[in-house]
Amino acid sequence: MTLGLRLPFECFSIIAVVTMILRNLVSIGLGPRVSSPVTRRPLVEMTRSASSDMSEFRKVFSKARHIAIITGAGVSAESGVPTFRGAAGYWRKWQSQDIATPEAFFRNPSLVWEFYHYRREVMLSKGPNAAHLAIAECEARLRKQGRSVVVITQVIDDLHRQAGSRHVLKIHGSLFETRCVSCGHVAVNQGSPICAALEGKGSPDPDTSDAKIPPEELPRCEKSDCHGLLRPNVTWFGETLDSHVLTKVETVLDTCDLCLVVGTSSIVYPAAMFAPQVASRGVPVAEFNIETTSETTRFTYHFQGPCGATLPLALARHESEVV
Repeated sequence: MTLGLRLPFECFSIIAVVTMILRNLVSIGLGPRVSSPVTRRPLVEMTRSASSDMSEFRKVFSKARHIAIITGAGVSAESGVPTFRGAAGYWRKWQSQDIATPEAFFRNPSLVWEFYHYRREVMLSKGPNAAHLAIAECEARLRKQGRSVVVITQVIDDLHRQAGSRHVLKIHGSLFETRCVSCGHVAVNQGSPICAALEGKGSPDPDTSDAKIPPEELPRCEKSDCHGLLRPNVTWFGETLDSHVLTKVETVLDTCDLCLVVGTSSIVYPAAMFAPQVASRGVPVAEFNIETTSETTRFTYHFQGPCGATLPLALARHESEVV
């Protein structure tokens, strides 16, 4: 890649990214228009400073019928989940981009499974925080009013589901799903450990020796006619995002009348283009983050602080709602 984009932990299709880049350029008056099956409203450039007026946001929220909520690693971090980003983003002596590749898996599946086993075990010890619960409660409440809330998440944990959210689009896959490299079968798997050979393995300590588990003892497909090697059902560096999920995401972004960006740095592509794409239609976008981002000035609202503190207030029942 020579586009100057920061690669995400679970990567994406070049075609999808180029398409989203062109759409983003269109939104600011640069580049050709990219066709879409959904009729778009006139594109609007957001140049004013983002507001932090919660009462004004609440008025907009009370009228929204279709709400898209884009969540990132910052939401999970408030539950104590490691982000594997930056200087602290090492597992043993490796960074995630050293391990989360098809090449690494087929070269050393034992090492890659140790890494994901560690992540799975950490996640099983964590629970949803106030931000996850506020989103889930809001979705359930608005559903009864004929309104919709859809979560588009970049994280691969299970905390949105645990909190009670029903409509979650996971663009990078799931830590608690497996995919057979032989037959392609995908299955939910929350076993702890996922296989006997991984029990007690996966320590992040840099002095830990690799387990070197034989492939036949690693997680295997449970289909009687297969028994192939399983891999985590996440999108690794060098792989394309699920086109079916991206199609659903595009529909949500094209039809929402309010968008929230929660706990994401807005620098990981292609997700970094989702909210600006919505803002370009003149739809209100509210950012909830512990700091400003490179996209903050393009959004209508910015609420700074822990998402677990700001989001419950933002999504609480409005006085105009019928109980």
